[in-house]
Amino acid sequence: MDINITYLIIMAVCLVFSAYFSATETAFSTLSKTKLKTLAEKGNKRATRTLAIAEKYDRLISTILVGNNVVNILLATVSTLFFIELLQNTNKANMASTISTAVCTVVVLIFGEITPKSLASDFPEKFAMVATPLIRLLIFILAPVTFIFTMWKKLLAFIFRIEKDDKISQEELLMLVEEVQEDGTIDNEEGDLLRNAINFADLKAEDILTHRVDLEAFPSDATKDEIAEKFTESRFSRLLMYEDSIDNIVGVIHHKDFFTASGVTDEPLEEIVTKPMFIRPTEPIDALLRDLKNTKSHIAVVVDEYGGTLGIVTMEDILEELVGDIWDEHDEVVEDYKEIAENTFRVDCGGNLDEFREFFDIEIESESITINGWIMEQLERIPTCGDKFTYENLDITVSETDFHRVSTIVVVRGERDDERDARDKDKEKDKERTTV
Repeated sequence: MDINITYLIIMAVCLVFSAYFSATETAFSTLSKTKLKTLAEKGNKRATRTLAIAEKYDRLISTILVGNNVVNILLATVSTLFFIELLQNTNKANMASTISTAVCTVVVLIFGEITPKSLASDFPEKFAMVATPLIRLLIFILAPVTFIFTMWKKLLAFIFRIEKDDKISQEELLMLVEEVQEDGTIDNEEGDLLRNAINFADLKAEDILTHRVDLEAFPSDATKDEIAEKFTESRFSRLLMYEDSIDNIVGVIHHKDFFTASGVTDEPLEEIVTKPMFIRPTEPIDALLRDLKNTKSHIAVVVDEYGGTLGIVTMEDILEELVGDIWDEHDEVVEDYKEIAENTFRVDCGGNLDEFREFFDIEIESESITINGWIMEQLERIPTCGDKFTYENLDITVSETDFHRVSTIVVVRGERDDERDARDKDKEKDKERTTV
């Protein structure tokens, strides 16, 4: 066989292996272990073997790098010999090494790196399963070499005190949900549910409580007729009972225990009133949910540092943080942000300040959780109807107050500086085109 043909065959084989190693590296570094685990649980043996290799990524990448470097070096060497043999009787013989380097670089870059990596990144799981049998064999063959590199890595980690952190952060989880939703694997509702579940552990009782001024309660010396009237007016399934003041809640009474088939129960109140659960404002709601389930309670009373009543958290409040608002037949549908004119909104000030920030796309730094608290910070006093102030591009007017709190505000959204600048630039460009 002609020596040049032999060289070409060797280079072709090296190029194929170079493409294989490059594609395999990309496939295993970008594949989803979750998808492989799902396939493996369904009985896919190839997925099981591929997942086993992916779990030992350090050994895998060492094998790939060793193999890729060997074939690339061999390709460059044989290429040089090929061009020396090809050009030995020409006036370009002294340029054989330069030509070989240029040709090898272009060929390896296109066919050994860019093309296989691009293809593998589009279907990482499928390619990884196809590549698994050969890479398993190579891992076995190159085990002594990869062992040396593994020990070298551990030595470096020991010297420089490098600790491996495989835990995925909350931000990474949220980004993963965003990517999966954009891919169409899950819909918007499923994405919202996952995001709520991820953020769930960060919430505390003070973030979701119903404040004391909004509580429905009755004194311990109230008559049954007064309690019945309170149930009818509030339409709540549970009411709080207090002694002396709302700061001393002593019990919770359920609608179904107070009313029987024949009307108001004949049993004394102390027989049907249950003891409430008391918690701190900083109680994590995931722990609170477990406690409510274990104690078969529905309401927890949040007490402040002085022992007074700050508010309550119900089982429904906690569940709404996961699944969104839960409506029953007695709930009134209230729009937190109602557009009453162009760029003019009526806003319920009991809402969350973060939602207000997102809705109007503005930056707010505040220690307050509610819109009402933030407005009091801005005015630096107890708000009254008609109070006005401007924040960024928003003109805000207090429209309703209740118990020294702001109930609703009217927000007129103006043009932001960046929007105005962009509009002015567009006008200038249009003027220049007209002039030309």
